[in-house]
Amino acid sequence: MLVKYYIGDIVKMRKQHPCGTDEWEVMRTGIDFRIRCTGCGRVVMLARPKFEKSVKKVISTVGPGAGVSS
Repeated sequence: MLVKYYIGDIVKMRKQHPCGTDEWEVMRTGIDFRIRCTGCGRVVMLARPKFEKSVKKVISTVGPGAGVSS
């Protein structure tokens, strides 16, 4: 199943961050992902295959077109 990720989504990762949380905010999508820890604010870049393998579930999503004004 192909899952679409959007900027602003909150995802739960398989492993905990050293600060104790396992929830991350998606900041950039594409060939690689930039994610921010919701606990301490650390920013990490991951390649798409590693990111998709590490995601356990999407906690909240903003969906397509969020934040885009016409």
